[in-house]
Amino acid sequence: MTHWTEIEGAPQPLGATWLADEKSYNFALYSRHATGVTLLLYTAADLVNPSLRLRLDYLVHKSGRIWHCRLSAEQAADARYYAYSVEGPEDPEGEVHFFDPGKVLLDPYAASIFFPPLFRRTASIDRGSNAGRAPLAALPGDIPRFDWGLESRPHHTSDTIIYELHVRGFTKRNNSGVTADQRGTYSGLIEKVPYLKELGVTAVELMPVFQYDPDEGNYWGYMPLNFFSPHQGYGAHPDARQAVVEFKSMVKALHQAGIEVILDVVYNHTTEAGPDGPTYSYRGICNSSYYLLDESMTHYRNDTGAGNVLRSAHPAVRKLILDSLRFWVDEMHVDGFRFDLASIFSRNSDGSINLEDPPVISEITGAEDRPTVRHIAEAWDPAIYELGRKFPGRSWSQWNGRFRDDVRAFVKGDPGQVGDLMSRIYGSNDMFPDDLDSAYHPYQSINYVDSHDGFCLYDLVSYNTKHNLANGENNQDGTDDNLSWNCGWEGDAGAPAEVMELRKRQVKNFFTILMLSNGIPMFRAGDEFMNTQGGNNNPWNQDNETSWLDWDLLQKNREVFRFFKGMIAFRKAHPSIARSRFWREDVSWYGIDRQVDLGYFSHSLAFCLHGGSQKDRDIYVMINAYWEDLNFRIQEGEATEWTRVADTSRPSPLDVAEAGGEEPLASLDYLVKARSVVVLLRRA
Repeated sequence: MTHWTEIEGAPQPLGATWLADEKSYNFALYSRHATGVTLLLYTAADLVNPSLRLRLDYLVHKSGRIWHCRLSAEQAADARYYAYSVEGPEDPEGEVHFFDPGKVLLDPYAASIFFPPLFRRTASIDRGSNAGRAPLAALPGDIPRFDWGLESRPHHTSDTIIYELHVRGFTKRNNSGVTADQRGTYSGLIEKVPYLKELGVTAVELMPVFQYDPDEGNYWGYMPLNFFSPHQGYGAHPDARQAVVEFKSMVKALHQAGIEVILDVVYNHTTEAGPDGPTYSYRGICNSSYYLLDESMTHYRNDTGAGNVLRSAHPAVRKLILDSLRFWVDEMHVDGFRFDLASIFSRNSDGSINLEDPPVISEITGAEDRPTVRHIAEAWDPAIYELGRKFPGRSWSQWNGRFRDDVRAFVKGDPGQVGDLMSRIYGSNDMFPDDLDSAYHPYQSINYVDSHDGFCLYDLVSYNTKHNLANGENNQDGTDDNLSWNCGWEGDAGAPAEVMELRKRQVKNFFTILMLSNGIPMFRAGDEFMNTQGGNNNPWNQDNETSWLDWDLLQKNREVFRFFKGMIAFRKAHPSIARSRFWREDVSWYGIDRQVDLGYFSHSLAFCLHGGSQKDRDIYVMINAYWEDLNFRIQEGEATEWTRVADTSRPSPLDVAEAGGEEPLASLDYLVKARSVVVLLRRA
């Protein structure tokens, strides 16, 4: 008996599916407003003229809002790629519809994308044909199978250390030590796995790896073209299908080293940008379904600052996002996601804000079969700030921008910061309260001092102002609110030795506070050897040595690398620092003497974290952000009970001790040098 779907095709799953038993392809495409859909197949020999053009009959090939069809392998013949032509209502004056039957459109569910040799972004702008110059989807079934072997997916708790990196920028420089043809690729990252192991990080957070437009001039990758295919520009092989295999190999290698893989994902806008942008896919398939329009439903909203906003409250877009997440977890084996501008998910279909129960956040939270998958929100966008309890994803973790700002302000020496510093070190319970109603955990705070967005750590202590002229926007791009201090000299040129030493100490101070705070720490690749971007705090389009890590600095600043490595090891060895719950009675706060000085002009703080409840040892910390030395009196125990783990004012290798090599104290009085941090460990 012949099934209906063998003739008509099936509306699920969306995208193109190879049916091995039938030796046929199923195609399914969502479009609410299309009046006609034509499937286009292309051979490798002719990327302009379709080898098959199948116009779908809505009486046969449409179910609800989904157009679908079935093609046998014999019908497809030697076709390698496919696309769509979509017809619909014209809207010459507004921005509701962008239907153009002359446009070759990419399937939103394409798992592998091919860019013809004549591909150009400009060809998809304005009306008219872009044949031979538009991205095409590869037919499924042609992607090599991958053997995951006995791979075990790691999941870390108190020992979680997140390391943010850009796949290309991490190894692209000639001095990266990576094989020449592997630099700047997924394979190049594989070669650096031993380095990551030595440093001690337990998770990498990859800046966007979704396929983006290679003709846009976007280095960071925050303008996705597609949500199901890894960016082939990060592959060592030019074949897009091989990029899938290479990405999986990278994940497998990281997992074998016990390192989680977290993806920085962008589900809030696309590379199609504003109304003057290219029509590659979503805009030409069903613009008003995929994108959020203003209250009049005639023009784009631009809450992202990128020209468009994905309409995540729409059922089809929600499904697209959920299917994409499942794909990356189930097929590509990633361990978590950091959601760029996650507050966009709180938009209703009319653009209003829903802080109670936005459907897409609820569905993401409840849909994962793997409870260990991490969901990390950047809980703000240009229009709203939802950090902390305001963000409706109650179980999600969040990038803690307050930690960044408050720690920066304290370490640079701003007044009135001691109380805020205490809150950040404690786990930010003011934003993530653990009361009966909220029941947050401190690990939901992703603590960081710097990220890709803004100054890197070395530039934070080397520049008072941004230096972004190279970005081509007359130094108007990037934030001016950096909370940075150059230690008395702007930039590196001619910087005196004492300035360079102070910068090194400040870098260590920042990292020590980060490693001693409750919550999950994250830092940026290259911070551990004081990589610089020359004061550029927004190098989104700098695919050059401004953004590529300079590995010569690893040798030049080896002592800083050693310090980072030592403090990471210390944190991982003491689970009482990073807990599931707040420290509560296990922490005692002090100043230079018994009482904390919360005065406006105070720049000092001490605390003792008691580890007994965690079967751990006690840790005593003294922090001096003042520009003069301060004498601290240790408030607990006898001098003989304490050993020194770290003192950021001391020269290497005395700045941090290896486990078992801590020096005993001779007195409870400790002179903490100006702008330095001291860490003590109680004897067992």
